[in-house]
Amino acid sequence: MNWTFTADAEEYAAAAEPWLLRDPVRNTVPLTVLRGLRSGQFAEDPLMGWLADDDSVAGAVSHTPPYPLLLGCVPPESLPSLAAGLIELDRAIPGVSGPLALVEAFAREWWRPEVGRRSERLYRLGSLAPCTVPGKPRTAVASDLPEATRWFVAFQNEAEVDVEADPTPVVSARINREELIWWEDGDRPVALAAVSSPIAGMSRVGPVYTPPELRRRGYGSAVTHAVTHKALDDGAAEVLLFTDLDNPTSNSIYQSLGYRPVEDYASIRFG
Repeated sequence: MNWTFTADAEEYAAAAEPWLLRDPVRNTVPLTVLRGLRSGQFAEDPLMGWLADDDSVAGAVSHTPPYPLLLGCVPPESLPSLAAGLIELDRAIPGVSGPLALVEAFAREWWRPEVGRRSERLYRLGSLAPCTVPGKPRTAVASDLPEATRWFVAFQNEAEVDVEADPTPVVSARINREELIWWEDGDRPVALAAVSSPIAGMSRVGPVYTPPELRRRGYGSAVTHAVTHKALDDGAAEVLLFTDLDNPTSNSIYQSLGYRPVEDYASIRFG
């Protein structure tokens, strides 16, 4: 088995997309990143790779600075050669993200030490439960870009995730795809959530953010319910989301809406 690397999104898609589509649930993040790569969203020094096993593809990875290296569901035995290939390319890898066992195995092969991690759990929707909270949803529009970007920055800082990344291009792209939903109460925004447009029947919710002063009023549940409903209306057969395992409140909220655990993931930062 050998790794091939490229900076060309279409070359990567031609090789890796069929493999990613075999399991759109566990490859949810690589598939949405691939869509962003194709649209030019991650234009600053991207690097993608796929694992060839004879004439077939057996795995895929991508790195879109300043984000961590993203692992698909690759064979664990391929990780030493992946690390060696990235070292040979002199690639600066600030961290690694993906299924927990694979992330930990890659970290053991990498030359820089782990200095922190975010532990997450992937959930998939069973049956959407009712949610009755004051207010109504509204789809974000272009004029919402500055405010929505501020909310994304607040989420990144509070969650300590992607804190060095400017979310403006991501927020703009998601507004253009009508993927951002406000929950408004009394004509003021009180919560914000995003949901990806379906890929192979799969949509993913996130991020979900409620400002601290507006919490414990059900707004996070309401906006999550609204974007989940939108995903189902848009044709998604699988609706997914990630939760921070250090936040028991959000885990409880999502389960009360009908989400069920799939697998544990992690994002590890290197020193």
